[in-house]
Amino acid sequence: MSGADAPTGHPPGLRTLFFTELWERFSYYGMRALLVLYMVDAGSGLGLDDRAATAIYGLYTAAVYMVALPGGWIADRLLGTHRAIWLGGLIIAAGHFTLAIPARTAFFVGLLLIICGTGLLKPNISAAVGELYARGDARRDGGFTLFYMGINIGAFIGPLVCSTLGESERFGWHYGFAAAGVGMVAGLLYFRRTRHRLGDTGQHPSLDPRRPEDRPARQAAWRKVMIGTALIGLAAVLVLGGIVEIDPVAAAQRTGLLIAAVALAYFVYLFTAAGLTADERRRTVVIVILFLGAAMFWSGFEQAGSSLNLFAERYTQRVFGSFEIPAGWFQSLNALFVFTLAPVFAAMWVSLARRNLNPSTPAKFGLGLILLGAGFLVMMGAAMLVQQGERVLPTWLVMTYLLHTLGELALSPVGLSATTRLAPQRFVGQMMGVWFLGAALGNLIAGLVAGGFSDDAVGQFPALYLQIVLSSTGAGLLLLVFVRPIRRLVGDVE
Repeated sequence: MSGADAPTGHPPGLRTLFFTELWERFSYYGMRALLVLYMVDAGSGLGLDDRAATAIYGLYTAAVYMVALPGGWIADRLLGTHRAIWLGGLIIAAGHFTLAIPARTAFFVGLLLIICGTGLLKPNISAAVGELYARGDARRDGGFTLFYMGINIGAFIGPLVCSTLGESERFGWHYGFAAAGVGMVAGLLYFRRTRHRLGDTGQHPSLDPRRPEDRPARQAAWRKVMIGTALIGLAAVLVLGGIVEIDPVAAAQRTGLLIAAVALAYFVYLFTAAGLTADERRRTVVIVILFLGAAMFWSGFEQAGSSLNLFAERYTQRVFGSFEIPAGWFQSLNALFVFTLAPVFAAMWVSLARRNLNPSTPAKFGLGLILLGAGFLVMMGAAMLVQQGERVLPTWLVMTYLLHTLGELALSPVGLSATTRLAPQRFVGQMMGVWFLGAALGNLIAGLVAGGFSDDAVGQFPALYLQIVLSSTGAGLLLLVFVRPIRRLVGDVE
């Protein structure tokens, strides 16, 4: 633990990570609120059809999380978490400002930069939160929930600012993208000024440059990083230069298979060649289960930035008097509910733990999936009205986002905490990468599913929503049924 505890009862370094992540999430969610709307805009946007736009959205959001695994590895082996956070933030800021350039090529280059930067920052800032607490510290879940509240304060402000600029006739899309970059710079400045609060924890990678015996391994690791970077750059040149043409939908489908194969290979490695003890193997089995539950959850939840965003723009009554609500403002609803309800959830988990009534992590996951299904049940009702040619009131989306938020609070911060708690100590950064790999798979599936909600398929909306209801609710009930066997695998880890 770094330094004395803050007056809040948590380590002072939590404040540094809280505000750094707040501004990073401002930039990410502010830009994300514009992404699909910009791509389908035939006027000042890219003019893509719904299936292509949502597939690209799925590829982008999946890639943002997929690179968390190598990002965790680079931090563990070469940079340490602090340097990885700083370098990742710089690359993200460069990406947002590149998006602000009104050119098609700049748009895709900007997305690539944000992907690479987030891979360094996102898993390692979450791992840094876990490093602030000793194993078994009862404050850990509460600390992650407060950290999650910071994420969502940024996610609330970002869409309001970026959509107001991006969807306005006076400014336009690229001003919204630039505003996201300004937010990331604010986060970097705060991190630089206050990172001393984090102490020495996370400063030194496992291959320490101060140890002469580590130099050959460090050089070999850096060569791998440079080769990987060169391959990414070559692929970008081939695609953006028109030498290689890509069908976004087919690429998204193949990438889904690739993500599943990478996750499978990594877990096989852990179980067969990583030298885990019997207890570590059992806990890793639980991480596999949580990985699958998280992927299922995000595949429905991440409809927010794609199909639900288009639903807000096309089928929701947004004009009240002389004011028209920007469609992107609805993206702030989830975040508003999170930072309103996160302290309630944090206090509730602590209170239940004191009475030995705290639900286990798989039970919380099951509850989260059931609440996700309930949100899409509400969307079924809205879709039936849209079938009749009506524009529905915003209350339908408000209720859906509320239910999804309740599910998110039951699942996501608890999953982050459980991953750092259950992971073998020497693989914490990589296990955070695996957690975000599950999010990557869910985001990719979300983009593919969203393509079915195109404007020419309104009559199929209720049936599509019903499929999501049945799959998410069924998975949640399955987890609840097997809570006790899963709990036994955890052992004495609280």
